[in-house]
Amino acid sequence: MHGTVSAPHKELEVKLALAPAHLPALKKLPLFRAAKAKPARSTEVTVYFDTDKHKLRRSGLMLRVRRRGRRYVQTVKATGNSGVFQRDEWETEIAGKGPNLDKGAGTALEPLLSGKFRQRLKPLFETRVRRTVYPLVDGAHAMALVVDQGTIDAGKRSQPLCEIELELERGTAADLFDVARQISQAVPAQLALKSKSERGYEIADDETERPVKAAPIDLPAATTARDAFRVIGLACLKQIVANEPALVKSDPEGVHQMRVGLRRLRAAMSLFAALLNDAQSEAIKPRLKWLAEELGPARELEVLVNRVVAPIKRSHRRWRGMTALSRELAGRRDAAIARAQEAVKSVRFRALTIDIAAWLEAGLWSHPQDDLVADRGVLPADAFASEQLAQRWRKVRKKGKALARLDAHNRHKLRIHAKKLRYAAEFFAALFPAKRALKRRKLFLRALERLQDELGDLNDIAVHEKRIAALGIGRRRSNPNRVFAAGLLTGRENARAEAALAAAADAYDDLAKVKLFWH
Repeated sequence: MHGTVSAPHKELEVKLALAPAHLPALKKLPLFRAAKAKPARSTEVTVYFDTDKHKLRRSGLMLRVRRRGRRYVQTVKATGNSGVFQRDEWETEIAGKGPNLDKGAGTALEPLLSGKFRQRLKPLFETRVRRTVYPLVDGAHAMALVVDQGTIDAGKRSQPLCEIELELERGTAADLFDVARQISQAVPAQLALKSKSERGYEIADDETERPVKAAPIDLPAATTARDAFRVIGLACLKQIVANEPALVKSDPEGVHQMRVGLRRLRAAMSLFAALLNDAQSEAIKPRLKWLAEELGPARELEVLVNRVVAPIKRSHRRWRGMTALSRELAGRRDAAIARAQEAVKSVRFRALTIDIAAWLEAGLWSHPQDDLVADRGVLPADAFASEQLAQRWRKVRKKGKALARLDAHNRHKLRIHAKKLRYAAEFFAALFPAKRALKRRKLFLRALERLQDELGDLNDIAVHEKRIAALGIGRRRSNPNRVFAAGLLTGRENARAEAALAAAADAYDDLAKVKLFWH
């Protein structure tokens, strides 16, 4: 391999993160005991390179040089549209510890190899790991179970690293996920969708354990509808999993962003429902609903406490019962956050994320037996997107025209329609790259977001009333001061309803005037 670039190959792997304290229990699992070959151990130092402005990262590429004993191996990886479990990879042995960019010819790195890029490339961070490789061979199935333990170092900042990589050598993706399930059920190992390089960038930029927003989705026009759903679904799953650290740290935004990722996944399943006509897909839905119900109260009470109660408490501190009511609501919010934390630390959550990953990567929906479903899946993604956007827009327009006359139930339905339309517009954005479409999409999303915000405000008013009523205030023996304070809160929220409805109707009128970007 010395001096030559290997042909690109698809690297299929599943990662699990776990605390080092659980490694001894991991090695007692039957699959380790069944391994006949002795594990191979090595120490590896890997340096990752990029420019100060992260040009490689922004291009979806990774460049590293790994030292194995006296050998140096240069690797280029490109995620592209294969998702988070498969990546194009090029490897070549080089003479020293710095990258040999001449060996980038014939790889995804080649288009970037200008003189300016070569000058600006520099080491950003490195990993130092003790690697143990356990060969797992069983008939037609073969994979490597790799345990990496060490550190990721980025200048003055460093973090411990302990993860399991399951690398497929022979067999199917289902085999990898089956082993991942066994491990996750036995020890608290969580699906990890961030690569070492992604974690390194976060450490270098001091962005670890922060809430993660939805990332833009790249869908080339040649993508099929089926491939588009896989890419979109994996992006949503990645946002869900990425917000677990922030949620566990009691960051309210972590709860919110995990809920956003969850809602986006459920919306994607609705948009692509014609492709998900199987029992496996149906079985995922109630499990997603469970997670939504575990996260919902924490977010709802956070909004009530900080956006409604706190401002009133500051401006009317002496109102009877307000301090006690505020304290009680804050306590309930804290209990709801604890409930959400318990949910995402549970075996049930770990199993859910692995099962969603396995379903997205190789579920029954990806190779349908029904000819009609199969034909829908190979429809060009841009044609599928235009169809879905038009359909969702018709639903918003039908209810939006009558918004001022809708009851709370139908306003809620309009809000859901608007949310799905917005997510669809964001999912399919890259499929409409023409300059005119870009301008129209920007205006459309801005107007749609305003409508969604106003409808969300109306929904919050209704939710807040239910949350206050759930306190049981008004029952016999209730503290009169707390009853008074609760009545003030409810009254102020009701007083906002008329203005919020007018604002929502105005927002719809503005949206209706915007030209559709998918036409």
